[in-house]
Amino acid sequence: MKVSVLASGSKGNCTYIETEGTKSLIDLGMSCAYVEKTLKSMNIDPNEIERIFITHAHTDHIGGLKVFLKKHPVTVYLTEKMLEEIDFEIENICFIDEDILIDDLLISPIKTSHDTADSNGYILTSNGKSLVYITDTGYIHMKNYHKLKNKNMYILESNHDVTMLMEGKYPYHIKQRILGDKGHLSNKDSAYYLSQFTTEKTEHIVLAHLSEDNNEPELAKDTLYKTFEKSGKKVPQVIIARQKESTELIEV
Repeated sequence: MKVSVLASGSKGNCTYIETEGTKSLIDLGMSCAYVEKTLKSMNIDPNEIERIFITHAHTDHIGGLKVFLKKHPVTVYLTEKMLEEIDFEIENICFIDEDILIDDLLISPIKTSHDTADSNGYILTSNGKSLVYITDTGYIHMKNYHKLKNKNMYILESNHDVTMLMEGKYPYHIKQRILGDKGHLSNKDSAYYLSQFTTEKTEHIVLAHLSEDNNEPELAKDTLYKTFEKSGKKVPQVIIARQKESTELIEV
């Protein structure tokens, strides 16, 4: 598999996934123009995108979807509850509530906990390689731990530093929402989960959905390194996903 996070943050999210037989996106929260331009800069033709997997229906994850679908009639994978929250028509739909095999790509949805009607993370597997994609969740349920362990790559939310959030400008009710079970993972939460899931097999970690107001890239990375050191684990390559800058095309 080849993977690039095209954009990640509260203003828009989109990730490119390529296997030998498929080219897909996870979410399309940036503008269609941005996604097309970014794909083309990587020598990827936007017309070759065949499907988009939606994590949930908040604007920063579907904001560019309507325009993109008018130009590129791809299949959108989501749940019925997600569809009910979307206020525009989608012609090509596939409901994803369980594992789906598409050519050489196996997609396994993982339920997340966010303040929306429904939300998914995804485990993607192809040719013996696997990655986990989870953002926008207040916690990860223990029943999924065994599914999430021992993967080659993790793209996981590391949204905020708790001290920065609590001392910052957000209203109290927004702070409580972010910290709640249906909010976002803090740096500490993210680092803990990754220390539980990763093994020597893990080659890449991408810290995603960092808050521009309540986090700093080096702080997120430092929290991860310190947590891994305490647990006696070696840290694989760590990449920070940015709001308006794509990551390198990572081969898994």
